[in-house]
Parts: sequence; C-alpha cells; structure tokens
Amino acid sequence: MSVLVTRPPPDNAATAAALRGAGVEALLAPVLRFEPVDTHGDPDAAFDGVIVTSANALRAVEGKADIARLLMLPLFAVGGHTAEAARRSGFLNVIESGGDAAALRERVKKTFRKSKHAAVLLHLAGADLASDLSGELGAQGMTVVTQTVYRMVPIGRLPDDVCAAFAAHHIEAILHYSRRSARAFVDAARNSGVEVSALALPQCCLSEAIGTVLRDAGAVRISVSPMPNETALFETLSRALGRGSR
Repeated sequence: MSVLVTRPPPDNAATAAALRGAGVEALLAPVLRFEPVDTHGDPDAAFDGVIVTSANALRAVEGKADIARLLMLPLFAVGGHTAEAARRSGFLNVIESGGDAAALRERVKKTFRKSKHAAVLLHLAGADLASDLSGELGAQGMTVVTQTVYRMVPIGRLPDDVCAAFAAHHIEAILHYSRRSARAFVDAARNSGVEVSALALPQCCLSEAIGTVLRDAGAVRISVSPMPNETALFETLSRALGRGSR
C-alpha cells in the first residue's frame, strides 16, 4: 500500500524519502510543472526587504545577476522550507514566519512598524497568488512590488502507474500541499478516469483552504494538518490511517 504524493519535483523526492524513512511507501504523481518566467526588474529600484512565499521563487531566480544586490536585505520567508531555500541561495538575513500568509504579513508589519519611512518590499512570486500581500501591506502604508518569476502549469493527467494503483486499490491516502495542486489533482484524476476512486480515499491537507477545494470536488474523508508544515502533515496522515503518531 502506498501514499500518493502530488507535489512537484524536486520537493516530492524529499517528501517520498521522509515517508519511506517513517515506514510508509510513497508513490509520486506530480500534477503541476514548474516553469521559470523571464522577467527583468528595474536595476535601480531600491527595496527595504524581500518577500518569498514559495521556495519555487528562489529556484526561478537562482543564478540571476540582479539577485546579488538583494542578498543583504532582510528576506521574509513563509515557512521553514522556504527559509532554508533562501539561505542556500545566499540570503544572509532570513526571517521565518509561521508558515502561512497571515503570519508572514504580521511578521513584516512588526519588523517595519517603527520605520521612519514607508517600507518598499519586493515580492518574488508565482503567477497565481494565494493571497493579496500587496493590498494587505499597502493598507499599512507599505509598498509591495510583485515580480512574477515562475508559474506552475497543470500536467492534466496522472501517470499510468498511478492509475493502475488506483484500480488495484494500492493507494491508501493522498497528500496535498497547496490549493492549486489540489485543483490540478482533481482535474487530472477526472481526465484519467479515476476521480471516484481518488476522492473516496483519505485526503491529508496542509491547510483548511486546501481541504475546501477537495470537499467542493466531492471528497468527504478530509484531514487538515494543525500546522502548515510537513511534520504536522505526516502526523495527520498517521491519524487518518489509524496508526497514531509516528
């Protein structure tokens, strides 16, 4: 029996290794494909900090010459995984928030609350924004310049071996890491003719917003991680499978 991992590479490999280390067999079915976007920011623009809400943004700008001037600025990362990616990319002052956009917004506000001038922040973002950081921080007198550096493209269908595993009842649960990937998974399952089987299984979600996507699609066995990190998600998976904490 396997747990299906829907997140794209390279993160899915790390997730699979962690599952196998915990004695759980993993089956990979990435439903989104990463594509960097060729963008050119203003080389003379001055910023007080950088916001990153996904490690994919750091992958997209890796090695670009205009990023070097940002490395000394405070970088606000949405969670531990993104913070680690930022440090590997060379950022020297990485500030980690609590794992979601609301915590990130509050961390930015707290940092610049006593600033004598209105902070200007660069948001390295994906094409599909999960939250309106520009509007939310703008209401606090800050300016957020959003630069789209990557997009995640739906793949459209599930791999043949995954469809065969659904048919043979060899999948016991599915892990979901984002709303966009959850929507892409539902579409891919439908296009591959396994939607009923897929949505009947336990769906373990990193947030309630992800669970809502699956609930709206017809899934009823939904478990939501109490914290937006993989450790808590794995504990949620164990409970969903009736195995207790790992």
